[in-house]
Amino acid sequence: MKNKERGQKDSYKVFVIDDEEITVKRLVKGLGSDPELSVQGFILAKDAIKAMRHSPPDIIISDIKLKDGHGLELMDEIKALAPNAIIIFITGYASINQAVEATKKGAFYYLAKPFSLSELRQTLAQAIEHIKSRRQRDLLMERISKDGRLGEIIGTTPQMQEIFKTIKQIAPLDCNVLIKGETGTGKELVAKALHMHSKRKKFPFVSFNCGAFTEELIANELFGHEKGAFTGANSTKLGLLETAMGGTVFLDEIGEMPLSMQVKLLRVLQENTIFRVGGTKPVKIDCRFIAATNRNLDKMVREGVFRQDLFYRLKVVTINLPPLRERRDDIPALASHFAKKAAKKFGKPIPQVGKDFIDGLMDYPFPGNCRELEHMVERAVALTRSNRLTAEDLPPDLWLLKEPEKKKDATSLKKLEFEYIMDVYRKTGFNQTETAKILGISRTTLWRKLRQMNVQPQKHQK
Repeated sequence: MKNKERGQKDSYKVFVIDDEEITVKRLVKGLGSDPELSVQGFILAKDAIKAMRHSPPDIIISDIKLKDGHGLELMDEIKALAPNAIIIFITGYASINQAVEATKKGAFYYLAKPFSLSELRQTLAQAIEHIKSRRQRDLLMERISKDGRLGEIIGTTPQMQEIFKTIKQIAPLDCNVLIKGETGTGKELVAKALHMHSKRKKFPFVSFNCGAFTEELIANELFGHEKGAFTGANSTKLGLLETAMGGTVFLDEIGEMPLSMQVKLLRVLQENTIFRVGGTKPVKIDCRFIAATNRNLDKMVREGVFRQDLFYRLKVVTINLPPLRERRDDIPALASHFAKKAAKKFGKPIPQVGKDFIDGLMDYPFPGNCRELEHMVERAVALTRSNRLTAEDLPPDLWLLKEPEKKKDATSLKKLEFEYIMDVYRKTGFNQTETAKILGISRTTLWRKLRQMNVQPQKHQK
């Protein structure tokens, strides 16, 4: 039972499956008058499945109880043949448990008989809107895969495209690189992209956070130690620089490295050798160094807290990553990417990212940059009960932190960062470790920021 084929670009193929022939005829005739729809009816599930093998539909309207099967039991087979099809269940035996089960299995909607054609058309309109959004997202992701993505970095804006060119240009040169950018801008992703586009890509990529360890532990972690070097050193341990032999070492938060360790690192860069803690023999190393910072190293050099010679050794090439507020046009693509990533993580269907959800993000200044956006989208995917992210899935207090149009200067951004950090700090019960983890920074960086804001960390630490 099939209405006249439309053959139009905006046509959506609809399968109607019901064991009552009168219902099938009514729906095929009623929906077939819509120029957007190409409707085909089936009384037996096996006939519908046979047709799906030939040409998968966009939308399936199916009764739960069929002559030759049960709708819910057929879901796996239907999903295998038409993975992108939207399924709307109809039934005369409605129950809450059945509706929940249908939704869990991926049904888009659940209609109880009797229902009017207008009710069904309204549901179909929502389904079509979902399909359109998904197709737009697929086109966007296709564009991203072609020219808006490098490794795990997403960016279609001119600033990011220029950075992509720089990465491709300098990756094979094996020179040291300094990456500058605020917390959460993706500095480690840039370092990984440099590694993966270099001749060292088959060797290890090792990441080390200079702000997460004391001076003694930094030496032990980077250089390793000899047996008997200190109490508890029962065997020789290779440091990260030896572990990374032939590969790339990423030194994150290089601005937090103590001056005494800066001297040792400079010697490594000059001589390509290390001394293990407690050792007397030099060990040859071969690795590329990429450093990153969210601090003003030029100013630190002038103030004498960062060595000028080390600074110039590290910044053979400098890459400046823009904050997310300066590349807002990347937010839709990033949100779609993070939604897909979160859905995979939680084992949930990839949700449609609604326009109102994106609109809610566009005016927010994102002091935590891409990392904060990722956490926000991940939270939305985890908590949503729908297959579409809407403004309701955004944090309830997001509007309080919207950026005023006339207050986008450095002072307001500093104030916003202060409010954001203190909000997280309070919500964790003034727990520095948990706060630093949520903000995506080291405890040392958090401690420094709290001191800059005249907050005494030790008085609140739990």
